[in-house]
Amino acid sequence: MPDATAAVMALTAMLAGAAIGSFIGAALVRLPEGRSVLAGRSVCDACAAPIAARDLVPLVSWLALRGKCRHCGAAIGVWQPFAEIAGALIGAAGVLLAPPGLAIPAMLLGWQLLLLALIDAHHLWLPRPLTALLAATGAGFALWSGWEAASLAPLVTAAAGGVIGFGMLWAVARGYRLLRGREGMGGGDPPLLGAIGLWVGPMGAIGTVIGASLIGLAAALVMLLARKDIAAETALPLGTLMAMAGWAIFLVNGWG
Repeated sequence: MPDATAAVMALTAMLAGAAIGSFIGAALVRLPEGRSVLAGRSVCDACAAPIAARDLVPLVSWLALRGKCRHCGAAIGVWQPFAEIAGALIGAAGVLLAPPGLAIPAMLLGWQLLLLALIDAHHLWLPRPLTALLAATGAGFALWSGWEAASLAPLVTAAAGGVIGFGMLWAVARGYRLLRGREGMGGGDPPLLGAIGLWVGPMGAIGTVIGASLIGLAAALVMLLARKDIAAETALPLGTLMAMAGWAIFLVNGWG
């Protein structure tokens, strides 16, 4: 791909990703409250005033408004610009770093994992419908890949990744509960790893657990160096760590 073409595609993907990140930022606030993110106009979460189009430009509007609502002055959380920036970076990385022919799947996977990662980090919650959607899109792309290759291999690999991913964490959670008599893992973590496994295959699912562990250790080391206490409320949730590791593995290896 010519450099100029790659740059244009990456820029386009960044703009699309920023817009999707804006949606993700809104979903991060509204989903835990049981509010729709699809119906109705965009309104301020504090005063319910309608938000004009000029105030919906990703990142630019947040900077122009200095992170506050134009009407009531309520703070707009830093999660919003963070989601927009992360969405844009996922778009660019999908174009520039994903294996050939997998830019769109990489972006789709990345944006779904971004929403799940932020919800888990912010609310310690992995909504089952979002995990189910991740699994469905993974199965759908495995079907598409199998159709293109005229082979059942992608379907078998995806299925094996899903089963192994779910089974690993389910077994760990079950064993911990039997040994300690209490829950040691969130109930949404095994389904999430199973859904990721549909995208990255069995070895990718195992790599996701290893990668998540390494990211967690790195985060703990940073907190220690910063002289912060390491406690449950400061540790990154497992779902967030697995989302980061799983997407990185897909960018490197593509389909399982």
